Amino acid sequence: MVDVTDLATLDPTTDPTPAAGPPAGAQAAPLTVGPYKVWPPVVLAPMAGITNASFRRLCREFGAGLYVCEMITTRALLGRSAKTMEMIRFEPEEHPRSLQLYGVDPDVVAAAVRMVVQEDLADHIDLNFGCPVPKVTRKGGGSALPWKRRLFTEIVRRAVQEAGDVPVTVKMRIGIDDDHITYLDAGRIAQDCGVAAVALHGRTAIQHYSGTADWSAIARLKEAVTEVPVLGNGDIFAASDALDMMARTGCDGVVVGRGCQGRPWLFAELAAAFDGRPAPAAPDLRSVAGTLRRHAELLAAEMGEDRGMRDLRKHIAWYLKGFAAPSEVRRELGMISSLAGLDELLARLDLDQPFPAAADGPRGRQGSPQAKVHLPEGWLDDPDSLAVPEGAELDAGGG
Repeated sequence: MVDVTDLATLDPTTDPTPAAGPPAGAQAAPLTVGPYKVWPPVVLAPMAGITNASFRRLCREFGAGLYVCEMITTRALLGRSAKTMEMIRFEPEEHPRSLQLYGVDPDVVAAAVRMVVQEDLADHIDLNFGCPVPKVTRKGGGSALPWKRRLFTEIVRRAVQEAGDVPVTVKMRIGIDDDHITYLDAGRIAQDCGVAAVALHGRTAIQHYSGTADWSAIARLKEAVTEVPVLGNGDIFAASDALDMMARTGCDGVVVGRGCQGRPWLFAELAAAFDGRPAPAAPDLRSVAGTLRRHAELLAAEMGEDRGMRDLRKHIAWYLKGFAAPSEVRRELGMISSLAGLDELLARLDLDQPFPAAADGPRGRQGSPQAKVHLPEGWLDDPDSLAVPEGAELDAGGG
């Protein structure tokens, strides 16, 4: 496994030590989320099917930060869905425990937040107003919701009220499309409602993950939201991207999503960059294979070997991106079902290959812009309507 420095998230009850903060002359400061000081100022974005307990632990082993679990739907949480309750499992050393909630109905969101607080299920709650997938936006949720200013306000206000001392943050996009921009109003509303921070993905919903993130929107949000931290998200695929985003936008921290898929050691690179230390050496395929094997072990311990290996399959192409590997080995890795089988296949690779330049740059979902954003009928007619679309709440956790 790649050599990393063990950096711990700062305990809110202790004073920062020199090793836990920025080096002399650094521009960044620890990210403040309610009572928590996070160094480096890096957040793992919640990603459905990705940021389970195993992946979060793997990333934490490379560097400190705030690591958010998969998106949880409020309806499924209140219904105590077995899948959802499993998804919000946190390890004892995971602190602060960070949970993202999705909801459209203010009453349901408020009840879910109350449940989280009363049952001590998390230390930090993030509200999802950024998801662009059709099954979410056609219900009025995710990146569609901030268009309804009063509904957005009510959801955020009541969530903060129910959360009490548990910090609430929001994550959002620029808007639905270029004709329906929402982020500046939403950022100011969220600030006025008492959130601990706001995060902006520099794309509209219709862009999905295509094109280039508009970092200038993050800079404008930072100018508009002055009382709480602003985090930037979008196209951070290397530590230098994070430093560049913060320098260009003035944001207080970064949110990393697709950039760490198949590259959890990105958090070691980020920690070194923010600390002003030399970057860790790029891993050769032997080190990458070791990290992949560690990921497999964690998944097997969390889910059982068969289910864990099935979950691992989607990560393998990301880990091997740019490396030479026989097509039959790649194909068999895509059907892996056991740790022993994984070991046998990894041993068939040329493990002395250096990290390829072709592995840099965008990762994960990209694709093309959507032809349209799927919305409830009449959704754009009245931005001040408080009406909740029929069937707006998703029953399944994980979004």
